[in-house]
Amino acid sequence: MDREALFRNALSKWMDGTGPGAELALSSRVRLARNVEGIPFSHMMNEEQAQRVLGLAQSGVDELNRFGFLGRVDFIPMAELQPLERQVLVEKHLISPQQAEEPLHKAVAISEDESTSILVNEEDHFRVQCLTSGLQLEQAWQTASRVDDALESRVTFAFSERRGYLTACPTNVGTGVRVSVMMHLPALVITNQAGRVFHSATQLGLAVRGLYGEGTEAIGNIFQVSNQITLGRGEEEIVGHLKAVSAQIIEQERQARSALLAEARERLEDRICRSYGVLQNARIINSEEAMRLLSDVRLGSDVGIIKNVSLKTLNELLVLTQPGFLQRRAGLALGPGDRDLRRAAVIRQRLAGGTTAREK
Repeated sequence: MDREALFRNALSKWMDGTGPGAELALSSRVRLARNVEGIPFSHMMNEEQAQRVLGLAQSGVDELNRFGFLGRVDFIPMAELQPLERQVLVEKHLISPQQAEEPLHKAVAISEDESTSILVNEEDHFRVQCLTSGLQLEQAWQTASRVDDALESRVTFAFSERRGYLTACPTNVGTGVRVSVMMHLPALVITNQAGRVFHSATQLGLAVRGLYGEGTEAIGNIFQVSNQITLGRGEEEIVGHLKAVSAQIIEQERQARSALLAEARERLEDRICRSYGVLQNARIINSEEAMRLLSDVRLGSDVGIIKNVSLKTLNELLVLTQPGFLQRRAGLALGPGDRDLRRAAVIRQRLAGGTTAREK
């Protein structure tokens, strides 16, 4: 892997906007939690045990590279990365915020196309995550299962015949599988239906979180819906359940969009075009405002009010406008004011050439 390209390029394969339903489902993710038999969980390990896990992880990555179905997988000790580089990996959804905080005795393995990453010595010894564009949970699960098999050929995981895979957090015990779909749901928010929809999802055993998962806020009307139960259900059942509920949420979002266009089109066009105009002309813009306005432009592009702005471009801007990525590209630490200037310039450049539906 070209490590410099990892931090230079904002767009990972899962962000290319080509999957089914990708205008609403930005991504599907399957994550597996695994721990090494006979070694305490990460928060209880000593240095020697942590190094042993790192060695086993390197061996597992060697096995993945021998199989070759992920292309080249690069093993990166977190201590080799600068703080800004770790922040960029969080912004690209390749590692968790927790993994970035303290790099000692941690590592990440990343596939060539950035669709698969393995977090080593995070909450669990291994966190395998596979990402796809659009609503493609089965594809993500199939890849995650193959990675799991390859790792398990080199590593003996902690497993109980009664409880399944043993994990640091009791909510992950069993299959150790967490599946999630990241969705853009502006119409449900605008029409004040989001609360009802999310309440129904929680009643079905699902969790609704923000852009970067647990403990984060929803910004830009982007939400992650994931399973909460891993014990007593098979992997395919968990995947199928979340896919079905996600498809229902997506359908409700589409209905809300149709209602807005039918009942308040002028107001919707005005909102979207104002947001688009600000983004095309602003010289200073903070992260929160950028995400809010880009949400409107994404909606406008989806419903045909904004022309010639691709999903790929809008997905790329989700990363390009983040604080870590702006600073890494600049090659130096930037204060909030300088980041706001650079963010506005990046947005203007990427949105150049777009038009509204009524422009001649």
